[in-house]
Amino acid sequence: MPETAVAETDAGLSLKELARRNGLSASGRLPSLPDYTRQLWAYRHFIRAHSSAKMTSALGNTKLGAVWQVLTPIINAAVYYVIFGLVLGGHEEMPNFIAYLCIGVFVFQFTQSVVQTGTNAITGNLGLIRALHFPRASLPLSASLVEIRNFVVAVFVLMGIVLITGEPITVEWLIVVPALILQSFFNVGLGLFMARYGSKVRDVKQLIPFIMRFWLYGSAVLYPVTKFKDLLSGWQLQVVEANPMLVYIELMRHALLKEATLANSPTVLWIQAVVWTVVVGIGGFVYFWRGEKGYGRG
Repeated sequence: MPETAVAETDAGLSLKELARRNGLSASGRLPSLPDYTRQLWAYRHFIRAHSSAKMTSALGNTKLGAVWQVLTPIINAAVYYVIFGLVLGGHEEMPNFIAYLCIGVFVFQFTQSVVQTGTNAITGNLGLIRALHFPRASLPLSASLVEIRNFVVAVFVLMGIVLITGEPITVEWLIVVPALILQSFFNVGLGLFMARYGSKVRDVKQLIPFIMRFWLYGSAVLYPVTKFKDLLSGWQLQVVEANPMLVYIELMRHALLKEATLANSPTVLWIQAVVWTVVVGIGGFVYFWRGEKGYGRG
């Protein structure tokens, strides 16, 4: 009778030790934050391609196509100018109210668009999530990249509006670049936060229009920022002036308008902008990463 070989049974080893010895890991294990960041970098081409596809599909069926990226904030600014500038007399309180209003509308809509698309980034792509394995943060990052591209184009249109309304080109226009970078990272973090929160609480999507409208009115988009000091004081005024959207809007106004009354000094605004970017940018990324295992389940 031929001899029979018997495989080693590894008697006495726990399942965890046996798995480690054979190079196995738990299915669906949450990667460490550095590993997750490296995975996203490895998928950077997918993120870019996905954002381009979303942009094409969103505007490809319209006659004006990408022109709507610029027309939307212009139309909004025109509507707000008629109501707050002409009917309510805002143009009499603020020099160059048209440019002042357009800057606020363009900058605010940048963040608003990221919040809206970010909220739907997971729930709107469940089929893709359940079919393929990839870091889920790719989806809100892709949505944010679309809005960043749109806003870069809109900024050039905004500069044209500012010039037409009589503002000169100054060296402070260079501030637009760092201000845009800071707001972009803030928006990415906010989009990541809303992507996870929107996947957990589906009803928040219905509340977003009301939340954003309240945020719009609290960010001095449609009226002079000096009205806050007329109505508030102490800690209430400090809280309102620390509003991140007000901070980013004020930085852009400081860059493009020669005479603009700001909520705070430029130094304070830059400090606040950096703090908001770091807190929301990193915080939103960590918050989304912590929920990586649960997306697309249930």
